Amino acid sequence: MLDPQAKALLDLIAERGVPPTHTLAPADARALYRERRGFTQPPAPEVAECRELQADGPHGPIPLRLYRPPGSKAGTTLPALVYFHGGGWTIGDLDTHDVLCRQLANGAGCAVVSVDYRLGPEHRFPAAVDDAFAATQWVCAHAGELGLAAARIAVGGDSAGGNLAAVVALLARDAGAPGLAYQLLIYPATDMRAGAPSHSSNGQGYLLTSDTVRYFRGHYIADAAHLDWRASPLLHENLRELPPALVLTAGHDPLLDEGLAYAQRLSAAGNRCAYVCFERQIHGFVTMGRVIDEANTAVALCAADLKRALG
Repeated sequence: MLDPQAKALLDLIAERGVPPTHTLAPADARALYRERRGFTQPPAPEVAECRELQADGPHGPIPLRLYRPPGSKAGTTLPALVYFHGGGWTIGDLDTHDVLCRQLANGAGCAVVSVDYRLGPEHRFPAAVDDAFAATQWVCAHAGELGLAAARIAVGGDSAGGNLAAVVALLARDAGAPGLAYQLLIYPATDMRAGAPSHSSNGQGYLLTSDTVRYFRGHYIADAAHLDWRASPLLHENLRELPPALVLTAGHDPLLDEGLAYAQRLSAAGNRCAYVCFERQIHGFVTMGRVIDEANTAVALCAADLKRALG
């Protein structure tokens, strides 16, 4: 059963003739994504600090945005979440996820560092992975001067960002550093083969369609790289000794099955992993708190688990 508020949003999108993402050039898709956020996202909550930063990366500088929650005094050391925005590795930026990052910072009482990683098709796989890992390494290396607790750094993201967070956790484990405390995976893409049943059962009518999934994949990755675990973390042969995780999915999402499969494998490998499915929801709902009440419930749940994990 689809949430009535999600259905009303989908009906309105159809009524107004909003063009599907896969019919647009990437530049136009990015502009539309930025423009429509004002309709679905709640007002941006106040934070104690919002500061632009820049990390060094193998492909050049990586823009970051640091948030500190209200009540955090200057000089206070805080745990932190390094956050990767969603958008199919093709759209999205620091501004499209500004509200969500503020909500997570305030709800969890931690700092959040949002990462503006490179997008396809201008920068194809593995550029986003390289940026995401480099940004995480930079945040950990500069934790002291940023007022962050280096031993309490988490990674997280939604959709494509959830994919990057999962991959960064694996890269950090395999490299032996940085030590990460937690991973927040919101409807993550974990298998670029896109062959799970939910890609068919939820592939039309729920905002993220099979056509749009193919559009995003086509801009990000060559077919030959689908089996590279840095693109499809579900395919990594060893998921042991990873940070505790929360995996959140939506019931009317093409990515439903691969999110569940990743949570199952994390648990089977001996990791602490909580799994929550919002059965009535569509892909992308977490940032839609102005029009979908369950989005605010999901954000509060993520923030509470993040707060517990980071102490």
